[in-house]
Amino acid sequence: MSSQLPKKVAVVTGGGTGIGRESALALHARGYQVWIGGRRLEPLQETARMAGDSGLPIQALELDVANLASVKAFFATVKAQSGRVDVLFNNAGMSAPRVPIEQLREEDWRKAVDVNLTGSFFCAQVAIELMKSQAPQGGRIINNGSISAHAPRPDTIAYTATKHAITGLTKSIALDGRPFHIAASQIDIGNADTAIGSRFKSGVPQANGQMMVEPVIDAKHCGEAVAYMAELPLDTNILNMTIMATNMPFVGRG
Repeated sequence: MSSQLPKKVAVVTGGGTGIGRESALALHARGYQVWIGGRRLEPLQETARMAGDSGLPIQALELDVANLASVKAFFATVKAQSGRVDVLFNNAGMSAPRVPIEQLREEDWRKAVDVNLTGSFFCAQVAIELMKSQAPQGGRIINNGSISAHAPRPDTIAYTATKHAITGLTKSIALDGRPFHIAASQIDIGNADTAIGSRFKSGVPQANGQMMVEPVIDAKHCGEAVAYMAELPLDTNILNMTIMATNMPFVGRG
């Protein structure tokens, strides 16, 4: 059986759309056995179809990252069929309504925390347990942060707080993973041209209260960046990478 296993196995959460889809396709093109998970099976299956017939097919499974039982079942299937996990891209995430802080509902806050932070922790936790026990030992966890892991946009306290927390998650994994050949990386993406990011082209609120159209980048470049990080040997790591539209309002006063 071992001779039939792929050289490397990658898991991508939120693999049905946007950055997750592009990352899954980029990893597949490099010969990875790719497993993608998400709450809706149809877009996951579309990603798998987009990969074509070359190499091992992308495997799509329903996954609720905020549900530990769902996460454990997902990784159990990956282990049973592929034998190991070499790369986890913690990509699944969501935004919250753009409202003043005092108007944000409890359920919207909790939902953002559950998916963006707790979901990333659950997936990392289960993947780390597997990475510690597999032979050869180790692997890489890539967390999808955001430009918001550094600086907020107006009225985004739930999203911004969870993305700042992802930075702490990344650093803790990087430290605690050292003895077990587990590397941790974070990619912070600014203005990728996805369905969620389409608002940048029609105008988004600025710190000075104005609305402004902002430049975007092709999401394929983000997928390629994730694949590059994944391809590094485990003795080499990109702890933080920022990939962004060159002229977006991030560097300098906004």
